[in-house]
Amino acid sequence: MRISIPHPSLVMLCGPAGSGKSTFARKHFSETAIVSSDRCRAMIGDDESNLAVSRDAFDLFHQIIAARLRNRRLAVADSTALGADARRELRQLGRRAGVPVILIVFDVSETTSVKQDETRQRRVGRPVIRGHWERLQEALKEISREPYDQVAILSEEDVQRATVELERRGEEPAARGVDEGGSNGD
Repeated sequence: MRISIPHPSLVMLCGPAGSGKSTFARKHFSETAIVSSDRCRAMIGDDESNLAVSRDAFDLFHQIIAARLRNRRLAVADSTALGADARRELRQLGRRAGVPVILIVFDVSETTSVKQDETRQRRVGRPVIRGHWERLQEALKEISREPYDQVAILSEEDVQRATVELERRGEEPAARGVDEGGSNGD
């Protein structure tokens, strides 16, 4: 499967923990384009699994995505995005920035997610993945009624074989905040 991604755009990754979203993102996108909710949690609370800081972490997650999109950069939202509200909030960021919104769904088995979770340094465990997998089944029913510019639903085989092609649109924005003398006001 070939996925063609306009640049700039917002790419939302959707799937359970352990489904391969972060690995896929690192394989196909630059490190700077990937905005990870786990990484934001670590930045706020020094630990990706510190759920007590989730509200602040998601505020930061959305702020970074919005800033990248305002600056006409590709933003890859790496979170579970299993809830309709979470997907709607991300779509709104893309729409406000006037960029295409692409959803990539990781439709992998619960068993595969559990196996992959067991190999990770930070494990969430079978009960969490079970809940995520059940939410994925609901999301798969809802997604067809949600407005995206493109949706790619990846099976386990697709996750391994998919290729991503970035399509450049327009020119990069000129540097901002620099006066004619070359100073940025610092």
